[in-house]
Amino acid sequence: MKTIDEVEEQTTGEGVPSHEQKTLSRRMFVEAAALAGAGLVTATAMAQSRQESQAGRQGDSPSDPGPENTVLLRENPSANTPPFTDHGNPAPIWYSFDLTAKRMQGGGWTHQVTERELPQSKEIAGVNMRLTAGSFRELHWHLADEWAIMLSGKARISIMQPDGKMFIDDIGVGDLWYFPAGFPHSIQGLEGDGCEFLLVFNQGNFSEDDTFLLSEFLAHTPPEVVQKNMGWSRQEWDQLPPTELYIFASQLPGPLEDDRRFLGKYLETNNKYTFKASSMAPTTKTAGGEVRIIDSTNFLVAQNIASAIVTIKPGGMREMHWHPNVSEWQYWIKGKGRMTVVLTGGKARTMDFNANDVGYVPAMAGHYVENTGTEDIVFLEMFKTSHYQDVSLNQWIARMPDKMAQAHLKLPVSTIRRAPQDKEILLPE
Repeated sequence: MKTIDEVEEQTTGEGVPSHEQKTLSRRMFVEAAALAGAGLVTATAMAQSRQESQAGRQGDSPSDPGPENTVLLRENPSANTPPFTDHGNPAPIWYSFDLTAKRMQGGGWTHQVTERELPQSKEIAGVNMRLTAGSFRELHWHLADEWAIMLSGKARISIMQPDGKMFIDDIGVGDLWYFPAGFPHSIQGLEGDGCEFLLVFNQGNFSEDDTFLLSEFLAHTPPEVVQKNMGWSRQEWDQLPPTELYIFASQLPGPLEDDRRFLGKYLETNNKYTFKASSMAPTTKTAGGEVRIIDSTNFLVAQNIASAIVTIKPGGMREMHWHPNVSEWQYWIKGKGRMTVVLTGGKARTMDFNANDVGYVPAMAGHYVENTGTEDIVFLEMFKTSHYQDVSLNQWIARMPDKMAQAHLKLPVSTIRRAPQDKEILLPE
């Protein structure tokens, strides 16, 4: 926000404004301050800034005769040469799994994007993992809840409840699972090419390298205690893995029904820890694409993580909106698009996104997502909450009485009412 003297200087164009001009400019300053506090800035107050910004994009001004990473610039032109509406220096809203080191082991790999890579993301972290056919992510548990989507292949998952009952299931591409914190579980790649999946945790500083492992629990408990607890001799304790297994190759399991039959009365059948999103009808479907919203209302065990799987057609967009209850963590599965995030104080940042990228939107920040490519984009919206919520800008304006809307937007009522008069999550080209 400019000072009163700066506004006066802009208004008169001279060093010494007249009394009438000073009175007018002070009034403009107060009005602009009030609008900025509501997240709106008048065209008058921003005129000089917009002119300067637009001038910087004309002629030879934006050229860069020095060295450039042209490959990176082609992937994200909005980062280097943002639209003139971007303003200030908000924290990063983009990162990519392709910039993170993979932990590679016999049987697969894993890498992660957490608060360490995206410092604003204190509520959500993500892990991308691959398991070859038959390979396990070792039996383990952790401090955070785990939500997951299968990106390719098939896997068998298991989870044991504190009451001693175990849930076991096979899942395929597009399907989900949910493991509450502290519940021990496993993941095993199945026949064919194994699997790849995304894990989402409701803890920004989560680390996939810092989980509770079956191997370490046994390896670091005195052998005489293990003998007392399990009845295993010291010689048998010596045969246990001396350190973590983490990801390791193994034989393919037998049929799912055999494992379920083995569990018998200990098979959990009431709580469903998997969700077949691949066969779910869209929550919303328009000419612009479709959305599947999955939270605790339809995936009952998902009490702390809500999600939306969004598909946008070429040229379409996820309408301008915000989330009133929590920040948004995104994972881009397919396609190419761009997003602008607008924060308080007029700070705004635009970035381009591609497959395997992560996006972040602070709680309540206005944003949109636009498909700028030639194929559908598919991305996840992830939230640390039990219920999905969003507020549509179009719907809010439509609910404003005419005089209220006109007073704020400075447009004719006929123009205001030409906008969509209800929430349309996805808009066509």
